Amino acid sequence: MALHHDPEKLHSVAGGDEKIPYDYDKTYPQHLEASDPASPGRSGHGNYDPILDRYTEAEIKRVSVITLVFFITYVIAQPPTTILTRFFGPRMWLATITLFWGVTMIGFGFVKDWTALVGLRLLLGILESGFFPGVVYLLSTWYRRYEVGKRYSIFYLIGSLASAFGGILAFGLMQMDGISGYRGWRWIFIIEGCLTCLVAFLGYIFLISFPDNTKSRSIHFLSEEERQLIIARVNQDRGDADLEKFTVMRWLGGAADWKIWAYGLCFGCATTVSYALAYFLPIILNLGLGYDTGTAQCLIAPPYAFAALVMIATGWFGDKYHQRGICVAFNAMLCIIGLAVMGWAYGDTRARYFGAFFATAGANANVPSVLTYQANNIRGQWKRAFCSATLVGGGALGGIVGSTVFRSQDSPTYVPGLSVAMGSQVLILIIVGILTVTFKSNNKKADRGEKILEESPSFRYTA
Repeated sequence: MALHHDPEKLHSVAGGDEKIPYDYDKTYPQHLEASDPASPGRSGHGNYDPILDRYTEAEIKRVSVITLVFFITYVIAQPPTTILTRFFGPRMWLATITLFWGVTMIGFGFVKDWTALVGLRLLLGILESGFFPGVVYLLSTWYRRYEVGKRYSIFYLIGSLASAFGGILAFGLMQMDGISGYRGWRWIFIIEGCLTCLVAFLGYIFLISFPDNTKSRSIHFLSEEERQLIIARVNQDRGDADLEKFTVMRWLGGAADWKIWAYGLCFGCATTVSYALAYFLPIILNLGLGYDTGTAQCLIAPPYAFAALVMIATGWFGDKYHQRGICVAFNAMLCIIGLAVMGWAYGDTRARYFGAFFATAGANANVPSVLTYQANNIRGQWKRAFCSATLVGGGALGGIVGSTVFRSQDSPTYVPGLSVAMGSQVLILIIVGILTVTFKSNNKKADRGEKILEESPSFRYTA
């Protein structure tokens, strides 16, 4: 249904004859906050406003374009930006791209028309593409295979806790609506952009380089004996702490391993649900379960807090008992149960909200679990860099699916979206089953001396 706008409440679009509705300026850019794969913490407050239902068809298409163009540059830029993490060093590279993405976020608060938002979103995709895979790659070079589970969980936990309170923060910043003549959504971008810049400066101070980089001052807090001990521990575990000379063929060689793509597909299936919930949990709580907008924003926090507990527990269990596939499968089944309760516990609002706890926990806990799953089963610095890029790229593609499957016309049950989400978790179970059989079979062959795994006689897969 088209909106009939007061002509006095229209803003001119720079360089064109079209107009941006006053209400459109007030609400729709909040949804961009939910579409950020490099910042899982911000993805928890995709602040839905029921006014979206009253947009014209053209306005809804603009929202979709602005939301989805991010993923184009984000996916394309993944491989080269991961390589640049190694060439420039994580301290300089990660801090620099974080600073520029913070500046870009601030720019969102001052845009005059929707085409400017498209350009900024494309730029944001490039800047953020190097962050998540860069951090994953860096962590994997410092720790042994059965130490990274907890570390990945803590890394993602920070984002989940931010997600838990991001909706409340955004709701609070929206109360700045009208200050200095800016809408509330503009203040969200301006304030959070400034905070991102602050984090970039702190990151430059505290981030450290790769353990093999003796030229970096960031690891001078270690004695040479301690640094060599770290490298020796990693080499004893998997034998790839020493950096190989970069060649394009060595880097692209990972693409020939079908398991790399299986990990990426698994990660994409996990993020399909995590993004869907990040975008639409406020919608489901508002329209599906009947809570007002403010209450819905506050009710986002408890499921994400529960997810933090689950991801720490599965990370600890996997490290202690040297298990990976079972953790991924457990999280997928937990998510399926939660989605089923959310979708089919008709008439019971409390039960459906309880289902959101399981769905959110299973989907988000599987992000570090799948990261660890792939990190434990590959060798080689450049294969690791390639896999980090393809894995997070697969997650971005999952974000595209997750951002489109829940439609307002499916309210209040959202059965189509929930069905797609559940199907993605079933696919995870199938992939884990195939990988488990493959790993155990190959390990037995290696034990009998019939096969060398990952170019190392001592290497064994972690099922």
